[in-house]
Amino acid sequence: MEWLIVFGSLAWIGLLLLPWRPWSTRERLEATGLNSPTGELADISVLIPARNEEASIDRTLRALAGQEQGLQIFLINDQSTDHTSERAQANGLSNLTIVEGGELPGSWIGKLWALEQGRRLVTSRFVLLLDADIELAPGIVSALREKLLGEHLDLVSIMAMLRTDHFWERWLVPAFVFFFKLIYPFALGNSLKNRLGVAAGGCILLRTEVLTAIGGFEAVRNAVIDDCALAQRVKDAGGRTWIGLSHSVRSHRLYPNLSSFWAMVSRTAYTQLHYSIVILLAVTCFMLIIFWAPFLAITTASWPLKALAFAGWCCLTGAYLPTVRFYRMSPFWTVTLPIIATLYLLMTWSSAIAYWKGRRSVWKGRVYAR
Repeated sequence: MEWLIVFGSLAWIGLLLLPWRPWSTRERLEATGLNSPTGELADISVLIPARNEEASIDRTLRALAGQEQGLQIFLINDQSTDHTSERAQANGLSNLTIVEGGELPGSWIGKLWALEQGRRLVTSRFVLLLDADIELAPGIVSALREKLLGEHLDLVSIMAMLRTDHFWERWLVPAFVFFFKLIYPFALGNSLKNRLGVAAGGCILLRTEVLTAIGGFEAVRNAVIDDCALAQRVKDAGGRTWIGLSHSVRSHRLYPNLSSFWAMVSRTAYTQLHYSIVILLAVTCFMLIIFWAPFLAITTASWPLKALAFAGWCCLTGAYLPTVRFYRMSPFWTVTLPIIATLYLLMTWSSAIAYWKGRRSVWKGRVYAR
């Protein structure tokens, strides 16, 4: 038992000492306001894959209308069964082209097939990939473009702020970002010396020539975690990528209850473990030890061990605090991380069980088999 306490405590102390600081929220990009010349964004085409998004598409398009002029917007209606196209047309945007998506080929993920159909229409220098539930603050597209050009990047990505209006959103959303950054450290993804590809698919600006050079979206056509797969392809081709956080890129998709958030996480959780039961078991043991072992110190009479466990607990809450503060929530939420982590572990097992039953991923009514 003592070695569990030592290992679990030292793991958090070690995390805070890692030079790439995966717990940090220092990688940020915010809108600076509308200060660009009219028409400067004419070299950007926006691709929006949309499947049954009638509840979200109005806010997304209105926010795009608030950017600088010149954007060309392609909304690919991915065989929606609701009124997505009608709601989009009702916004009256003269720079909007609605593309009716074709039948999904068997080897493709739906979102990627929709993006590929839009990509074939793009003639601009840059392409902005935008999820149908993403609301952009005025000026953020210009900021993305300036970041890409100013630092000679090939791909710039923003991990959108998720909603924290409901109880389960407040419980689970900051931890979702925290765990994502632990698995895919932003600093490593942004480093020229590291070949890890990291991106968040809600908002990605990249050079069209680079996207063409890697083979378009066909290069990642079967990737469930498509954003990181795309960034990896760009890096493998010698490109430079950057990912950060922002208050200027927000998702307005609702997760009002546990089941809705559970479905979102379990869609890709086992994929992150490469569908390996060995990795799943190792991760399960590791998470149980690092999140709960420090509490075992109350059963020991060793004061040095108690002190180490307390230091580990402080490092655990300290590592989570920057993400909680980024979401402008009370520091109290940091003490709930072990409970939240256990929920995420259960979601991962749920994802694995679904895979063993033959379902690799389920999204928007589509089931992707193993």
